[in-house]
Amino acid sequence: MLKKIRITLATVFFVGLTLLFLDFTGTLHLWLGWMARVQALEAILALNVAVVVGLVLLTLIFGRIYCSVICPLGVLQDIFGKLGMKAKKNRYTYSKEKKWLRHPVLVVFIVALLAGAGSLVQLLAPYSAFGRIMTMIFQPLYKLGNNVLASIAESIDSYAFYSVDVWMKSLPVLIIAIVTLAILFVLAWRNGRTYCNTICPVGTLLSFLSRFSLLKIRFDTEKCRNCSLCTKNCKAACIDFKNHRVDYSRCVVCGDCIESCKFGALKYTWNAQSPQTSPSSDSRRTFLLTTAMATTAALAQEAKHVDGGLADIIDKKAPERHTPLTPPGSLSAKNMAQHCTGCQLCVSECPNDVLRPNIDLMNLMQPTMSYERGYCRPECTRCSDVCPAGAIKPIDQIEKSSIQIGHAVVSPHHCISALGEAECGNCARHCPVGAIRMLPTDPDDDLSPSIPAVNEEACIGCGACEHLCPVRPLSAIHVEGHEVHKHI
Repeated sequence: MLKKIRITLATVFFVGLTLLFLDFTGTLHLWLGWMARVQALEAILALNVAVVVGLVLLTLIFGRIYCSVICPLGVLQDIFGKLGMKAKKNRYTYSKEKKWLRHPVLVVFIVALLAGAGSLVQLLAPYSAFGRIMTMIFQPLYKLGNNVLASIAESIDSYAFYSVDVWMKSLPVLIIAIVTLAILFVLAWRNGRTYCNTICPVGTLLSFLSRFSLLKIRFDTEKCRNCSLCTKNCKAACIDFKNHRVDYSRCVVCGDCIESCKFGALKYTWNAQSPQTSPSSDSRRTFLLTTAMATTAALAQEAKHVDGGLADIIDKKAPERHTPLTPPGSLSAKNMAQHCTGCQLCVSECPNDVLRPNIDLMNLMQPTMSYERGYCRPECTRCSDVCPAGAIKPIDQIEKSSIQIGHAVVSPHHCISALGEAECGNCARHCPVGAIRMLPTDPDDDLSPSIPAVNEEACIGCGACEHLCPVRPLSAIHVEGHEVHKHI
């Protein structure tokens, strides 16, 4: 019963979180967004006291079930481990806790977190690793599948699906995601939860609490025949059948040992009771099964290519920004560095293709903004809605329109209007806050070529001007970011 409940709940969380990262319509977040907010590290960084207290109590009562039910990377390791068990049964052995590795990794992780060394934090954080894998590897495949269905639907005059752009957001982060997936697969296939119990800082943190949990898997020494099946099926390598001991700091309460024991010598019981005297029907506690119903109702995306297929349009290139752009609601580059875990959820959810992983070494994999494929629409607050870690604070549409994340800068030597090649004014016409005006290059000659003039006090840095500028590959106007955002 314990294992069945655990697998059911783990399936709900794993499927829900996977769909949350794959979904590009934004509709599933209304149903599944809470799953991201109950992740341990993200709840701590967001100062979500209710979730943190809930996870502490959950661990003190049930043990480390967080790692085998709520954490998607833990469930992914179980899937890989299951594949390994099919290749060779009874493959695991007992090993002592590697404190010399676990505790230093946790210390380094905490120091990096406090110091704002985002790259190291994101490489070690479990939810971030899972999000990186889903966003960089599986979401493009999901979109390609969607586009195939869209083509089929179009051939039968159906609008059930619509095509979306599939593009590489960051080659370095894609490589990191592939390497992460490969390492996890090899470790889990061979040795079960090696990563979970030696590297993962969240697992190590929870291990300090799980030692004192009320419910634990305990030996009934009178029934035990020392057959070693429990040890050989323990993917956490935490059961010493010879001495009838379980290392509760590493046990994730998966229930595999109880199922594999043919003599009923292992029971999940209250810590205060002995397994010989407590009835098994009363000693076990069931979990509440949470179900999420997901609905998808996406409207057709605004067409981005308006050349009719006749013009050979050169792709835009990102300008060299002296100060990177961070999303509205992130408050400042410092706040982003201190709170962002690089889970890529905002990147995968951005409907305007503005967010992509940073490739800067100090802020690797944290979201940054660029406007080659779209601009940050004032009415869109998707990234602030989905962020579980408090790196992007929740904002509404009215507030977003008054947040200045940067300001536009004109390059006159690239502007076709300033050079007299053609009358343009595209940036001024499409500025949503009216911060750009076209003024004559010669104040005394109204017929002289016009040039964009930016009111930096009114500009919010949305990037509409940069994205819609017809000059390619580098726009004649681009947005420089601000280290600290301000309300205007």
